[in-house]
Amino acid sequence: MATQTDPENDIIGRYVDCASRLQMVIQGLAESELDLAETGGGWTIREYIHHMTDGDDIWKSFIKRALGSPQGAFMLDWYWQIPQVEWGKAWRYAEREIEPSLALLAASRAHVAQLLRANCGSLDNQMAMGMPDGNEQQVSIREIVEMQTRHIEGHTADIQRILAAHQTQKSAG
Repeated sequence: MATQTDPENDIIGRYVDCASRLQMVIQGLAESELDLAETGGGWTIREYIHHMTDGDDIWKSFIKRALGSPQGAFMLDWYWQIPQVEWGKAWRYAEREIEPSLALLAASRAHVAQLLRANCGSLDNQMAMGMPDGNEQQVSIREIVEMQTRHIEGHTADIQRILAAHQTQKSAG
């Protein structure tokens, strides 16, 4: 197996670590706490977890295709046709248990990391991607991995904010 350069290992390591950091943030939460949302509304912790996992699952397809068939094009027009909130309703985010999604996220991240580490230098592989405006753009695996890392980190921070706000309310009440 080829050896990754340090920057590649850092990017891949951060990508993989997101799943365990999310697990740490929600560890020990009661079932009812998974249905907490920010005071002004928005997604619950449960809905964020399903959203992150489904997004990760979709983008994993880009990574695998860019590894095996970079001359192809990746299209998400089916997904971009409706707002993400509508996908959350269609896929019943608010009603589902989180354990299968958490397991899928961790397994998927480990799987993708293994693929990337076995294909040293593959972070720079590119593939055409159809954009919502109808144009195509060359996108690299690195861009997708970094985007998905920021996605999980950002929503994990949203979850931490929800928990902190509700803890503050509980303490004040």
